[in-house]
Amino acid sequence: MGNIQQFLSYLLYEKHYSALTIRAYETDLKQCHQFLKALNTSIDQATSADLRAWIISLLEQNISATSVQRKISTLKAYFKYLQRQKIIFSDPTRKLISPKKQSRLPVYVEEKNILELFDKITFKETFEEQRNKIVLSLLFGTGIRLSELINLKISDIDFASQTLKVLGKRKKERIIPFGTIIKNDILHYLNYRKELSDTPYLILNNHYNKSYPKLIYRIVHHYLSLITSIDKKSPHVLRHTFATILLNKGANLNAIKELLGHANLAATQIYTHNSFEHLKNIYTKAHPRA
Repeated sequence: MGNIQQFLSYLLYEKHYSALTIRAYETDLKQCHQFLKALNTSIDQATSADLRAWIISLLEQNISATSVQRKISTLKAYFKYLQRQKIIFSDPTRKLISPKKQSRLPVYVEEKNILELFDKITFKETFEEQRNKIVLSLLFGTGIRLSELINLKISDIDFASQTLKVLGKRKKERIIPFGTIIKNDILHYLNYRKELSDTPYLILNNHYNKSYPKLIYRIVHHYLSLITSIDKKSPHVLRHTFATILLNKGANLNAIKELLGHANLAATQIYTHNSFEHLKNIYTKAHPRA
C-alpha cells in the first residue's frame, strides 16, 4: 500500500489534483488491491490477467461502463507512475480494453404532448407568464441551446426575415428561422418587457435583469410536468424534441445539423435512432401483418 500512498501524494503535490479526484483514485486502487489480495497477489505485482479478472468481476456486479472506464484510467495512471519511478518495468495495463458505453438515445417529448403545451395551457397576461411562454417557444421552436437562449439579444432577432442570430459553441454564429406564431408571441412579450429594463437581452429574470440557467430549468421543468411523465424535464429535452419531430416529419439530416449548430453529422445522427423507433411503432400499429 506504500506505493499507492506515494502515488496519491504525487497527484496532490505535483499534479495538484483536487481532493475529490484523489479520493476517487484512492478508492479505485484500494478496491483493486483488496480483490488481488484475495488472489494471493498484490497490485504492484499484478499481471494483465489479474487486472482483467478484476474488471470482469466489476462488470459482473453490473458496475456501469462509465465507472469501469474510470477505474481502468486510474490503473493506467498508477502503473505509468510506477514505471516512471522504476518500481516496475512492464506495464500490465497496456492490453486492458475499456468496455464500450451504451449510447443513450436522446430523451424527447411526444409531438401530441408538446402541442398540448401551447394549445391547451393558458399563459396569463403577465410579464412572467408571457416570458415563460417565450422561453418554451424558442427552445422548442428553434432548437437553441440553453446558453444561446440566455445570451440572445433583442437586436439578434430579425422580425422581417423571421430569423435569429445566435452564437453557439466555439463562437460559431448561425442563423435560425422561426415561424409566424413565434414572431407574434415575441412581439406580444415585448409589449410587457419594453418598459421594465434597459438590458439588451431578450429573456429577463423576475427582477428584470439578464436571465440565468437555474430559472430556465425551473420554467421548463414546471411546464413539462403538466404534459409529460418523462423523468428528464430540462431545456435540452426541448432541443431533442425539436430535432426528433423535424426528422420524423421528413426534414433533411444536414438541414437539422445546421439548425442545431452541430460541428459534424455524427452528432446529429443520434436522432435517427429515435426516428427509426417512431417508424417501427407506426409500422406495428398500421401493418396488418406486423
